[in-house]
Amino acid sequence: MTTLRALPRTPAPLGPGGAEVLRLITVQRVPVCLTVHANGRRRYGYWQPVGAGSGYGGCYVALPTAECDALHAAGRIVLGDPVTDPAKTTYPVRPAARTAASPGAPRRQALTA
Repeated sequence: MTTLRALPRTPAPLGPGGAEVLRLITVQRVPVCLTVHANGRRRYGYWQPVGAGSGYGGCYVALPTAECDALHAAGRIVLGDPVTDPAKTTYPVRPAARTAASPGAPRRQALTA
């Protein structure tokens, strides 16, 4: 079984590439996964289904590993439970749950009747 090392959390701002990758992960209609091969190679990607009227099959679309690793290190994406086989381990990738407002931000109260 391949183990995935934890990445340190750093509060780095997103660059244009990171913002686009996060948008793709957030609004993606198909699951994004991280595949870690037995040799340690990491690849984030998703399966793009057949386009309407294209007449061609679907294809695997890879996302930039460095951008995805930076999003993971910043706590903006999280990995789900792994699926393991002898050659690789695959983790589902999803956006991190939004956290509560920061301590300095005003809190909003729900209105009740």
